[in-house]
Amino acid sequence: MNRRFVPIVVVLLAVAGAVVAGESAPEGVVNVNTATSEQLQLLPGVGPALAERIVAFRESNGPFRSADELEAVKGIGEKALERLRPYLQVSGETTLTTKVATQRKPRA
Repeated sequence: MNRRFVPIVVVLLAVAGAVVAGESAPEGVVNVNTATSEQLQLLPGVGPALAERIVAFRESNGPFRSADELEAVKGIGEKALERLRPYLQVSGETTLTTKVATQRKPRA
């Protein structure tokens, strides 16, 4: 098998396994302007330290106008923001109630 296709096959098998097992990503969103540290920690890749930095940034700089402004928080870069984006909003209620698992890259 061609080496280029191995990662694709692994990903397809993982997705198929998740579908068969009935696994799905948690549904809901987090309002980064009103969320507590505990609510922010439900986001993928966000632990206590990063959640506290988000809250501190918000308290020092005012509410976020868009999710893109999270890149100004130490520890959130372009890749992290892309992983978080489906679960972020800057208005409305926080509805996410379950921790979103961080997707791990399959080993090649």
